[in-house]
Amino acid sequence: MTGWVVLVIIVFFLLASMVRILKEYERGVIFRLGRIVATKGPGLILLIPLIDKMQKISLRTVVMDVPPQDVITEDNVSVQVNAVVYSRVMDPEKAVKEVENYMYATSQLAQTTLRSVLGGSNLDELLSARDKINHKLQEIIDTQSDPWGIKVSNVEIKHVDLPTEMKRAMAAQAEAERERRAKVIAAQGEFQASEKLAEAAVILSRNPAALQLRFLQTLTTIAAENNSTTVFPIPIELLTPFLKKHQE
Repeated sequence: MTGWVVLVIIVFFLLASMVRILKEYERGVIFRLGRIVATKGPGLILLIPLIDKMQKISLRTVVMDVPPQDVITEDNVSVQVNAVVYSRVMDPEKAVKEVENYMYATSQLAQTTLRSVLGGSNLDELLSARDKINHKLQEIIDTQSDPWGIKVSNVEIKHVDLPTEMKRAMAAQAEAERERRAKVIAAQGEFQASEKLAEAAVILSRNPAALQLRFLQTLTTIAAENNSTTVFPIPIELLTPFLKKHQE
């Protein structure tokens, strides 16, 4: 009876070592006596006990955070830059056979490429042309990781940390630019106002009565704004009718 129990236990462990179930996004690289014989999955996988070994590889996109890197740009500005890399395994056999740890290798490749590419760019490009730099980083990392069966789909620069002195200089530059725009807008307003005043002067010069009405309208505006005594000259032409009547 004891022998049957032992036999059942051995059979159970053999079956457990034979059967593997892989998910939809997983693939299994099968080693038979140390040699790669196939890549299987997903679903039910049967292995030869004590002979076959399987290494699971995930085919999902992996989001890899690149630690902050100290970079000196082409125009000698020291910055700290970090990025994120989106990659996935396209060939499980290459990912297992060609490199010891494909995740670690891709991470180190991304760090060195980030320092190299940003070291050849100036600060203005780093701040305003990120799409161009991201595309260049993606092309270089994807080309160098292709022999490992890795596809790098996207690289994005997350944050650029500038020195305090550079932040102050950029703030002063931005303030000076805003002041320049304000002065230009004010000058344009004065120019347009002077054009309209010149046109109004031409129109008023054609009819002296219009000029007199404008003068009286200005007096009305002054009297409405301030409760004070206003002294203004009266043209003699306004008094001429009254003087003639008094003489008669």
